Amino acid sequence: MPPSSFANANIDEIVDALTTDEAILLTAGVGFWHTHNIERLGVPAIKVSDGPNGIRGNHFFMSTPAKCLPSSTALGATFDTDLIEDVGLKLLAAEAKLHAASLVLAPTCNIQRSPLGGRSFESFSEDPHHSGLIAAAYVRGVQKGGVGATIKHFVGNDKEDDRMGYDSVISQRALREIYLMPFMLAQRDAQPWAYMTAYNRVNGTHVSENPEILQKILREEWKFDGMVMSDWFGVYSIDHAINAGLDLEMPGTNKWRTLDLMNRSVDSRKITLRAIKARARRVLECVQKCAAGAPEILDGDGIERTVSSPEDEALMRSVAAQSIVLLKNEGGLLPLQSKSLKKVAIVGGNAKARVLSGGGSAALKPSYFVSPYEGIVKALKESHGDDVEVTFSEGARAYMTMPTLDYDLFTPDGQPGWVGTWHAHESDESLVARDEVLETRVVDETRIFISTSTPKGITRRWTLKLKGELKPREKDCKFEFGLIAAGRAKLYVDGKLAIDNWTRQRRGNAFFGLGSKEEKGIVDLQAGVKHEILVEFCNVRGPADGDEDEAVMISNPGIQLGGAEVEDADEMMARAVELAKDADAVIAVVGLNADWETEGYDRTTLALPGRTDELVAKVAAANPKTVVVTQSGSAITLPWVDSVPSIVHAWYLGNATGDAIADVLFGKHNPSGKLSLTFPKRLEDVPSHGHFHTENGKVRYAEDLFVGYKHYVHRSIEPLFPFGHGLSYTTFSLSNLELSNPTVQDELLSLTASVTVTNTGNVAGSHVVQLYISLPATSTLTHPPIQLKAFAKVHDLAAGKSQKVELPLDKYAVSYWEERFNTWAVEKGEYIVCVGPSSTDLPLRTKFTVEKGFEWRGL
Repeated sequence: MPPSSFANANIDEIVDALTTDEAILLTAGVGFWHTHNIERLGVPAIKVSDGPNGIRGNHFFMSTPAKCLPSSTALGATFDTDLIEDVGLKLLAAEAKLHAASLVLAPTCNIQRSPLGGRSFESFSEDPHHSGLIAAAYVRGVQKGGVGATIKHFVGNDKEDDRMGYDSVISQRALREIYLMPFMLAQRDAQPWAYMTAYNRVNGTHVSENPEILQKILREEWKFDGMVMSDWFGVYSIDHAINAGLDLEMPGTNKWRTLDLMNRSVDSRKITLRAIKARARRVLECVQKCAAGAPEILDGDGIERTVSSPEDEALMRSVAAQSIVLLKNEGGLLPLQSKSLKKVAIVGGNAKARVLSGGGSAALKPSYFVSPYEGIVKALKESHGDDVEVTFSEGARAYMTMPTLDYDLFTPDGQPGWVGTWHAHESDESLVARDEVLETRVVDETRIFISTSTPKGITRRWTLKLKGELKPREKDCKFEFGLIAAGRAKLYVDGKLAIDNWTRQRRGNAFFGLGSKEEKGIVDLQAGVKHEILVEFCNVRGPADGDEDEAVMISNPGIQLGGAEVEDADEMMARAVELAKDADAVIAVVGLNADWETEGYDRTTLALPGRTDELVAKVAAANPKTVVVTQSGSAITLPWVDSVPSIVHAWYLGNATGDAIADVLFGKHNPSGKLSLTFPKRLEDVPSHGHFHTENGKVRYAEDLFVGYKHYVHRSIEPLFPFGHGLSYTTFSLSNLELSNPTVQDELLSLTASVTVTNTGNVAGSHVVQLYISLPATSTLTHPPIQLKAFAKVHDLAAGKSQKVELPLDKYAVSYWEERFNTWAVEKGEYIVCVGPSSTDLPLRTKFTVEKGFEWRGL
């Protein structure tokens, strides 16, 4: 029988037939990415795969190239649920099938509580309503394609430092109204097939063993009947997690739920066979949904493939362009269409860099990538031919660790990459590698997160030797290498030791917190010479000051080699300024990258790296026609904002980065993105400032309900750019705000707002209408001054044309959590409706009255 026949299996009969050991096996994964099969009963295994902005597939190491989508903050910036649903169906579900994955570990819909959060780029928004509707659209699209979505990280995982131990201390109102709300809306509107628990505690108890959250809220109140899985290594007990309702422990490596420990827990009456089978049932039900939804995955050959069509690439380019936010455009400098452009200077550390995503489990190997520099040059050549000269200077370096050498190393026979040879050791406990080679392969990457992708027959301790030739330099130069290891490593150049990250190490936070700090070494390179590069790596950490433990990296071994020519920083800056002076226009591409924003640790500043701010200020002073393109997944500070006429925020845009940026800069696409989070003027203005970090294991959510724009409006703090802000190459006006009469029946409220959108400019454009509610001033409770409760996007409205937009409202728009009675409540009274293009620009205002209050529970 084909594995997909499990779609027709009788789950009751299978659960009854399970032995205790078989039931136990189903409650934990196998390896890193699979559930357990039960061959005797015809139960197939399913494969899961990261993640939020694309489907990486089975391996971190030498993964199958895939489509990388814009970051979640970028997707949120589209304010377009129809588009996101399209992305889920046509790109994510289709890509999951190409990668033989039945369940996608996405979307992430935690709240942008602080832009310092390392994974902020993975979540859609600082607003729960906005985040929930975008997440629901994502889930609908993926599951419409027959692939399951795993919404995460449920709940309160809003920072990275100490993420497995910290306790998110959240009031019940904030928990319900802010942090659970996106999940609640996604559950109401899309019913994800699975939930992934957060690493952290919430109000004292880890979520993976929290019955209040998993049983009472998720299952009883919201009627969720799918599978609950852990985050990877996010299980900290057997009995607490089993009894709380955690169905699946992931991964199957170093797991708690072994046959021995689980049976001992049954024998000691800490858990029951009934509880184990209840957990196993949910896993079986999820497998059955996957078998029914996309049978071709389970019946396929399991081989991961890279396939792309012109239609796919066009959609990726369009989504990326639609997410870009035009922050500022004084004097109409953009779009750059003037035929008088004869010389364009491109400057900045991100212009030629491969910045397509944040780091961590969201990262993947792109099937193709267009840098901003490449996209801009291509667009200029298409419009101006050879009549335009493009100059470039990096100006100021922006990387945290040395850039990888993926395109600078070659094998002796000319293939991209270097040759890796695996060596077993004399024994599992020995540090002595054998001379014989266990496996040889060409490796086309120099940031190598090996994870569990080791050869069969390898010992517990092992060695990997990587040898290649460095692409010849055009001139003699000094070259600085950087070496990071989750394990220990040495770098040899032409047989001479250049970096020792082996004998004595410094602990760092790379490779999910298990890597060393980067050790550097400078080597003299000769022009035209293919210098030999050798890295010797062992998966056992070396001793470090304060930590002499030489731990074996079982699931997280990794090695990163980077490098760049040594250049004088002042000279780089001066070159950029000189190019700017001599240009008809300057495009500065600056920002962060996957080192600065990543899973595993939080940012420490909102500032751009190194001397980036100085570069922008000096280039803008040298040329008043300077356009700045910023790249980051979350908010950054822009101290030069008043001296630059045009600023475009481009997030992380995935494969089509350069083409999408060029489409906006040169007017092929009229920007319509809106900020999905507030950009503050300074870190001290952020609502969670002063209580974002863990204090003796506790993170106090002291800003309570006043997250994001609600804080700025409440405190009358002017942001740099507000939530919902985004300009266009045309202008719009809003008028004729009208409300239907509210109706209340059977704990349901409904009314509809309508507004007329008019394009008052000269070109067609798209516009987002945002509706905010203020709860009655007569309330005895404190409420945020405004709360986003509806939004709609008008597409391609022609110049001079108008369109009526309807914005439906329901009980969610007028409810708050009543802590005393554990219920949602709606107060009688007068509600204010404000409509406009951003959270600080709400020109239209009206009101309605709820004559009689009511309470409700569930969804």
